[in-house]
Amino acid sequence: MVVTNRDGEMRRSALDEGTGDSSTPQETDDGFSFPSWNQPLRAHWDPAAQAPPRTKARRSEREGIRRQTKLGRFVSQYGWRAYAIPVLLIVTILVIVDASRGGTPVAAGGDPGLGARTTQVNGIVGAPRGDGQFDASIPAVALPAGGAFTERGTGGFHIVPGTTEQVGQGLDHVYTYTIDVEDGVDTVGYGGDEAYAQLVAATLSNPKSWIKDEKVGFRRVDDPNADFHIALTSQMTVRDTCGYDIPVESSCYNADLKRVVLNESRWVRGAVAYQGDIGSYRQYMVNHEVGHAIGYAQHQPCESSNGLAPVMMQQTFGTANNELSQLDTHGVVKADDLVCTANPWPYPRA
Repeated sequence: MVVTNRDGEMRRSALDEGTGDSSTPQETDDGFSFPSWNQPLRAHWDPAAQAPPRTKARRSEREGIRRQTKLGRFVSQYGWRAYAIPVLLIVTILVIVDASRGGTPVAAGGDPGLGARTTQVNGIVGAPRGDGQFDASIPAVALPAGGAFTERGTGGFHIVPGTTEQVGQGLDHVYTYTIDVEDGVDTVGYGGDEAYAQLVAATLSNPKSWIKDEKVGFRRVDDPNADFHIALTSQMTVRDTCGYDIPVESSCYNADLKRVVLNESRWVRGAVAYQGDIGSYRQYMVNHEVGHAIGYAQHQPCESSNGLAPVMMQQTFGTANNELSQLDTHGVVKADDLVCTANPWPYPRA
C-alpha cells in the first residue's frame, strides 16, 4: 500500500513493510513492479522464479519479423497485389465452375416451352424461309465482327475419331451420332477438331441438355451409319445444304443427309443476342439443331418478356418476337412486343 506525506513524497505503509504482502506493487529503483499474479499465465522451468515483465516489440522489430516469414516476404514484394491475387483466383475458379454448369443464369418459374415433338423429320429443317418481306438490315440478325472463318470447304466431311458411353436414359430412343468437320475448314483458331468435338459431346451430356427427358439418350460413335452427323460446315456449303432464301448466316438440320449442319461462321463469331458469349452460343447451336434432328421441327416464340428464350427459338436472329415474326412463314411467332433473354439449354433448371 502506498501513501503520500505532507511533502508529496510516496512511501510504503508500515503494514506493507511488516507483512511483505506479495499482492502489492513493490517499489524499485526504476519505479514500481507488479506481483506475479498479474503476469501472463505461462509455465516456467523454475516455479519459484518470477517471470520478467513483458515488453512490447517496437514497430520496426515487428516489421522485421514479418519480413522474415514467407507471408511477410510475399506481402513486401507484391504489396496490394498480395491481397488481390487470391481474390482473382477465387473468381476465376467460380467462372470455370459456372461455365461447366451452363453459364447462363435462370429466372424463376418453369423451363421454357419446347413445342411438339414428331417421330419423323423430313427435308431441310431450321433454315429461315421468308416471304420476301424480311428486312435483312435488322441489327440482331447480322453476323458479328470477329475472327476468320472458312468461306468454302471441299464439300466432303471427315469424322473426328472418338466415342462415348451412353448418356441419358433413352427410354424412347438412344440416338447415335458422329462429330464431323468439313474438309478444308481450318479449326486451328479455336483449338482444332478435337476441341470442337469435346464441346459438342460435353453439351449433349450436360443435364441441362436433351437428356433430362428420360425418353432421350445419346451415344457418340465412329460409325458412318449413325442416326445423324453433327458437322461443322463452311459458310458457302451451309448455303448449298440449308438454302439461302433469306441472306443471313444460319444453320439447319438436313434430314435427307442425316446431317446437323453447324455454320462455321457462326461458330467463330456467334450471334448478337449472346453479346460476345461465344461459348454459350455454341452450346445453343448444338442443342437447337440437334433438337430438330430428334423431332422438334417447329421454332418457338418468346413466351414472356425478359423470360428465358426457348432453345427452339431462332436466337441466332434475335430474341424479340417482332423481328423473328418476319422469318416465320407458319405464323408461330407473332409480333407481340415480347423480348426474351438468350438461353442455350432445353432444360435450364435441371
